[in-house]
Amino acid sequence: MYPMKGGSLLIKTLFCRRKNIPLLKAAKKPKYLYRKKQQNEHEYKAPLKERIVPWLFLTPSLFAVSVMVLIPLVDALRRSFFSAVSNQFVGFQNYISVLGNSAFQLAAANTAKFIFVCIPLLLIISLVAALMLTTFQEKHGIYKTTFLMPMAIPVASIVLLWRVMFHRNGLINGVLSLLDVTSIDWIGSGAAFAVLVFAYIWKNFGYDMVLWLSGISAINPALYEAAQIDGAGSIKRLIKITLPNLLPTLFTVTVLSLLNSFKVFREAYLIAGSYPDNSIYMLQHLFNNWYSSLDVDKMCAGAVMMALIVFTLIMLLQKIMSGGDGS
Repeated sequence: MYPMKGGSLLIKTLFCRRKNIPLLKAAKKPKYLYRKKQQNEHEYKAPLKERIVPWLFLTPSLFAVSVMVLIPLVDALRRSFFSAVSNQFVGFQNYISVLGNSAFQLAAANTAKFIFVCIPLLLIISLVAALMLTTFQEKHGIYKTTFLMPMAIPVASIVLLWRVMFHRNGLINGVLSLLDVTSIDWIGSGAAFAVLVFAYIWKNFGYDMVLWLSGISAINPALYEAAQIDGAGSIKRLIKITLPNLLPTLFTVTVLSLLNSFKVFREAYLIAGSYPDNSIYMLQHLFNNWYSSLDVDKMCAGAVMMALIVFTLIMLLQKIMSGGDGS
């Protein structure tokens, strides 16, 4: 630090000669140092109006999310510890009752089975289709629109289509009868699970494929060109370049597929009703039946446990995808 701030020119000259410091350096550098120090000590702060503007834009969304999601979630958490009849605090009695319920055990097992069967199939099929579509650069828009059509079809129309195809006297059984094969009760037997899996994959296939395509398009083409110059084949480029760079997209697609798996209840409910075959009796059926019978305490306890499990799965996926480094 140069003590040159203020003082007469004579004192500065004597000090510089004693310390062997050039007078020009001693005269100029302190100004830069003091100016830099002042900038660090007094950082720029945006005016209050500029800081309020983002919150004004977020206020409608925050209000809607609070009214439609956060407040009902807190109320459901509160109700899960109280009796629905007497409104008395019962602690964890509702949770114990739900875990010991045979209908809940069946619905939870079917839901877990559905998730662990459907999501890997959907991820693999949509990824393979996205990789195949990368070779048709000129017709991306046509294929995207075609595969996204199932998401635009109303649920009632989809249910009508499934009834026409999978009814006991429907189209598929008509084809089987022509081949001298015994007809199958697709909705009222264990085959209903395969129908539900097919319906889920058919509806969400295009959406996941578009997400994979966006992830593939974000990869730098120079990486493929450099690998091709080095003699890497298509399979090696897929393993070394494409798949590692798709890990962030994999997390997004997996989470969205997990959340969309709970929306398949509408099709199952409209096709088979409140009490379908045991193979497709999901948690959503159980919650709907509890709501109809006004078992609000059990429904809230089950919903809280379901929310905790989904949140834990998402956090676990994030931990795995980030490689355990917490990023």
